[in-house]
Amino acid sequence: MSILPITLFGDKILRKKVAKVTEINGNTVKIISDMFETMRNANGIGLAANQIGVNKQIFVIDISAVEGYESYKPIALINPKITAKSDEKSIIEEGCLSIPELRFEVARPKMINISFFDANMKEQTIEADELLARVMLHEYDHLQGVLFTDYLDEEMKKRSKKHLNKIKKRKLEIDYPVSDNTDYMLIK
Repeated sequence: MSILPITLFGDKILRKKVAKVTEINGNTVKIISDMFETMRNANGIGLAANQIGVNKQIFVIDISAVEGYESYKPIALINPKITAKSDEKSIIEEGCLSIPELRFEVARPKMINISFFDANMKEQTIEADELLARVMLHEYDHLQGVLFTDYLDEEMKKRSKKHLNKIKKRKLEIDYPVSDNTDYMLIK
């Protein structure tokens, strides 16, 4: 297993819809293993493949370190698809390993159904609620090229602009490895 650098806000891969996985092989298994290692090293609870520069529809989640969720097993989701969302929303503060030191309240469906393939390419379906649903939606968004900052109103976007540009310029001290890709445009 390896700890890989995390792509930061401004990297173009975070804004692209990523490719479906067509087969599980040793490389796919290694990517998943590296994703768990990278996520845990950064004290995260979810990580999408494009956050480590991989153009694949994979994300991993481990919420077992969160109080009240200790019994939840780590999970890797390949080619996930949201099949249902509740109308009821919850508003909870979110953060993102690709956007360090920024946290905002985001409204998301309280419950979802999600289908996906596991690491054995066996199709699975999960009904998730509360924190698990939120993390799955956040990571699913990454695979679609959507960031949690996209849900902010204009005032919050203005307030975060300076910090986001610091991230793009790599002017923050971050305590986990990050990509040195600086092929991006600053926010005007």
